Amino acid sequence: MQPTESASEPTVATGGDFEVREMLCLALHRASRAMTSQYRPLLAPHGLTYPQYLVITLLRLSGTTTVGGVGEELGLESSTLSPLLTRLAERGLVTRTRSTDDERRVEVSLTPQGKALGEELADVPWTVVGATGLTVPEIKGVVAQLTELVERLEGPAAI
Repeated sequence: MQPTESASEPTVATGGDFEVREMLCLALHRASRAMTSQYRPLLAPHGLTYPQYLVITLLRLSGTTTVGGVGEELGLESSTLSPLLTRLAERGLVTRTRSTDDERRVEVSLTPQGKALGEELADVPWTVVGATGLTVPEIKGVVAQLTELVERLEGPAAI
């Protein structure tokens, strides 16, 4: 299918083939791999994977949150998140405690060691931004477009 281009109408699919190099899914896949590869050498000395880094960064910036909140914010399934949190807890970087208000809820927070590591890694995103060659406004624009794309793909019109 080919998108139609019109200044007054939203893009719609009309038929035909995309060249492989023109496929949005491939471009997103390659961009994701390239971005993750930029983080790998920055996180490896700390023994962290990219998803573990995201959890530490989220907790550093937002404080204690629920396991469900971490999964929702980072788009991680519980089957991925639970072992990830177990590994971080085993390293002494996070704690998991049952909520006193609702024992079904598990709260996650950084330990002092986790907070120190989070602070040590605070400049990592800026290093990666530098590698992109994009300005901060350009980054914000790309993030806004990708966020809108995710909302559309996960919204009511999704396949």
